[in-house]
Amino acid sequence: MEEIEIASWSTLEAIKKAAEVVETVGNLQTCHSQSVFCVIEEDFLELYYSDASSNYLRRFDDREEFEIAIEKQLEEDGAAPFEEEDYEEDEEEEEEADIEDDSDHF
Repeated sequence: MEEIEIASWSTLEAIKKAAEVVETVGNLQTCHSQSVFCVIEEDFLELYYSDASSNYLRRFDDREEFEIAIEKQLEEDGAAPFEEEDYEEDEEEEEEADIEDDSDHF
C-alpha cells in the first residue's frame, strides 16, 4: 500500500470523477472525514477527505487488500456491511416463530 498526502479537495475530486466509486464511508457534514473507495483501471484507491487533518490518496496492492480496507473502515465508522445470509436466517426464524404461535390458538 502506498499513501500520498493531498493538499486540495479539488485534486481528490478530479480523481474521483475519473474513477468508478465502489464505497463511500463517512460524511463530512456529520463527521470530520470521509473515505471514498474507488477503482481506476487496475488501481484500487482510497480518497480520504478530512476537515480536521491531512487528506490523502491511498493505493492498494490488490483487490483483497482493498476489500479488507473497506471492511475495516466500515467497522470503524459503525456501519457494518450488510450480510444477505444473516437477513435470510432472521426472516426464517421469524416465520417459524409465527407458525408456532398460530398453532397455539387452535
